Amino acid sequence: MHKTQAESLEFLQSFKSELENTDDQRQVILCTPFTSLTVMSKNLHGGIVKLGAQNIHWEDQGAYTGEIAGDMLTEIGVDYVIVGHSERRQYFGETDKTVNLRLRAAQKYKITPILCVGETKQQRDAGETEAIIINQLKNGLVGVDQSNLVVAYEPIWAIGTGDTCESAEANRVIGVIRQQLSNQDVSIQYGGSVKPGNIDEIMAQPEIDGALVGGASLQAKDFARIVNYQ
Repeated sequence: MHKTQAESLEFLQSFKSELENTDDQRQVILCTPFTSLTVMSKNLHGGIVKLGAQNIHWEDQGAYTGEIAGDMLTEIGVDYVIVGHSERRQYFGETDKTVNLRLRAAQKYKITPILCVGETKQQRDAGETEAIIINQLKNGLVGVDQSNLVVAYEPIWAIGTGDTCESAEANRVIGVIRQQLSNQDVSIQYGGSVKPGNIDEIMAQPEIDGALVGGASLQAKDFARIVNYQ
């Protein structure tokens, strides 16, 4: 929940200028608040930056105050949507069941969902990391087309805390995630205190295909450095 429309546009202009020499094979997705989606869409045509939303409802329309439907997103050029982010699970009652419904709704509208999975500190300390994540995948991916999917591993204890999961451990868990998927080519990201200072090490890991970036995406220079990892 950051940036007004004006602030989003100012960010985008600075951000695009930082990407002038970026390899066009790099995929960049900005998942902005709903209020900024239209202004971002109008200013993103033809570049490497794609547009993503932060949530989607499972019904096409109806009395679901505060929710947003698939055709509302596709109408303004949204290509991706985050589903099941830990903050949605923690603060807004998201369950594996509702995550599954949202994933399927996104795919119905040809929007690529970014499915977030991950464990709490308590679960990790109890040795439950693999079991929790495998369960999230098993329940979340029922009836989901894995040819139109991104998965993000975001250990909840590492989000916004400054505690980054060790790169080798993130790589190991992402390997476990990949083993659960019928499509081994699904792009799997790491998320959790990703920043310019650790992106090169993270992206050097063989199982990690990308990064889900939170706070470090709010400054154009910082986010561009992450996109332009070495």
